[in-house]
Amino acid sequence: MPDAPRSPRLPFDDIEEIVAATRRQGGRISAARRQLLEVLFTAEGPMSAEGVARAVTNRGSEIELSSIYRSLEALEQLGAVRHVHIGHGPGLYALTGRSEREYLTCERCGRVTSLDATELDPVRDLIRERTGYEARFTHFPIVGLCESCGRSPAAT
Repeated sequence: MPDAPRSPRLPFDDIEEIVAATRRQGGRISAARRQLLEVLFTAEGPMSAEGVARAVTNRGSEIELSSIYRSLEALEQLGAVRHVHIGHGPGLYALTGRSEREYLTCERCGRVTSLDATELDPVRDLIRERTGYEARFTHFPIVGLCESCGRSPAAT
């Protein structure tokens, strides 16, 4: 199934820039959506909607999971959030910010490495030269073994 059309990435440095962009499009940022953004800004990597809900709850608030999904979808349409599918788990969400992020994931230990998209340009160039494909690794990552797992024998 092809990816849905993507909104252009919204460049921003902080929550207030996302709030301003939302308002320019006629939307609003509720207290719950602001808390969701605060969680994403402090996250070390992409998070599941369930993980966002747990983090908001740990901060002393409650947000229905359905509201989390609606907020993430609205932020994705704005271009402030992207979702990525890593392995066989749920879709994960991450802020886009000033540069597009792409991902590598280890099929053994599950480690996720986030890279500026330009770091994978040589790989993209090689794929284009050999196949004609314009490769992206924002929605589905490159899967393989991280350096540590690649050095150690497979667990049996």
